[in-house]
Amino acid sequence: MPTMVSNPLHEAIQHAIRTVSPLIENINADVDRPCRTFHTGKVWTGPSAKQFDAQLTHFSTRARTAGQAILDDLRTLLARTPTQVTEEEAATIKRTYRLT
Repeated sequence: MPTMVSNPLHEAIQHAIRTVSPLIENINADVDRPCRTFHTGKVWTGPSAKQFDAQLTHFSTRARTAGQAILDDLRTLLARTPTQVTEEEAATIKRTYRLT
């Protein structure tokens, strides 16, 4: 029976999630801040401001949705990736994905 070892791809995906999560949180906060400020009504008012507000809200939503989709895809991939593989498979994965 072959020896089982930690799957380097599983570890790499976990690392990607740990790296990307705070970046996405920062993006969400950075996009949310101007939206909240704009909605105070103290920045700009009038018809053009309403149009700008709609665009700002749209882009904020797109940024949040895209960030969440990235995390969802990574988590789905992680769930489908075995935690253990044979030593030979681990070596192949490391070569294929240039993992150290």
